[in-house]
Amino acid sequence: MKQRVLVAMSGGVDSSVAAVLLHKQGYEVIGITMKTWDYAQSGPRSSKVVGCCTLESMNDARRVALSHGFVHFIVDLREEFGDWVITRFTGEYLAGRTPNPCVLCNTHIKWEALLRRADDLDCAYIATGHYACVRKEGGRWVVSRGIDLNKDQSYALWGLPQAHLARTLFPLGAYTKPEIRAMAADYGLTHVANKPDSYEICFIPDNDYRRFLKDRVDGLRERIAGGPFILEDGTVIGQHSGYPFYTIGQRHGLGLALGYPVYVTAIDPETNTVTVGPREALLKAHLLARQINLVKYPNLRREHLATGKIRYKDPGAPCLVQQCGDDELTVSFAVQRTAITPGQSVVLYEEDDVLGGGWIAASWRAGETPANTTAAYIAA
Repeated sequence: MKQRVLVAMSGGVDSSVAAVLLHKQGYEVIGITMKTWDYAQSGPRSSKVVGCCTLESMNDARRVALSHGFVHFIVDLREEFGDWVITRFTGEYLAGRTPNPCVLCNTHIKWEALLRRADDLDCAYIATGHYACVRKEGGRWVVSRGIDLNKDQSYALWGLPQAHLARTLFPLGAYTKPEIRAMAADYGLTHVANKPDSYEICFIPDNDYRRFLKDRVDGLRERIAGGPFILEDGTVIGQHSGYPFYTIGQRHGLGLALGYPVYVTAIDPETNTVTVGPREALLKAHLLARQINLVKYPNLRREHLATGKIRYKDPGAPCLVQQCGDDELTVSFAVQRTAITPGQSVVLYEEDDVLGGGWIAASWRAGETPANTTAAYIAA
């Protein structure tokens, strides 16, 4: 019998196969489902709720454990989840930024919560159904892409510290999604084998974050409605419905008829102003990231060639990265990127390995310096 491992089970096909695969490899598996959100508080629900916190999902996870003879627990993390993820999610939109709740949840909730329970249950490891890989190299634990690049989730794992990675298993990193579905059928997991993937934010099942913000923040609509849409030269061209309801790069739903397409290029919460401009105005060459976490190397004080991803589905682009402080770094792209968005993550790769990442604080064009950008958050 190999060592004991605590496996996070959402009730979906990926985590179910991860648990059974480890069980078949000889680990002593304990399954755990984390209830992070109460759907009764979420408002309207989508027509196909497949989130990790539904009663159906919890029952699916328990059924997998029972059918393969290992223990399963449900743990209530709603208070921790609300304090960290929901509060930060809401606060970021109110600060004019676009949050990335999955990275926050992985870094501050899932791994810390799992490791605390793992210690209570004398588990040497924790495991999840993420499509990623982890290995030890040169004295450091390194996260790398899973082989299925269509499902790779290493982007969402940049924030995990070394101590957490040292106790983490990613059993699905060496498989493709079709292989995992086939394995689920082979293992008799017919109730989850063809379960659809969930792409919604788990606490917003209808995928309408604007509705969620209005429900969550008392009087929000009245406080922020009626601010100006402006061009980069300051010309007022209309009124918007509230700055938190827009994101950098947004084109549709602006209600502006200028005879040419315009995109949201900047959001200023201090003045409740949303700036729009042509697509070219979204192009930026440099960014500053803060609250960084370095994975492959202990520091990046010397300029390093990397591939930088500025959002989950971004294929990445060549860049030079350099740490410019204990908790910040700059990234300069060889070719200007579209819609570098404050609040999102920048994740840096060396081939398939994650060098590290951080939260995007500001961006600027080629030829500009941070001092003459309009990104107020750079001084925050």
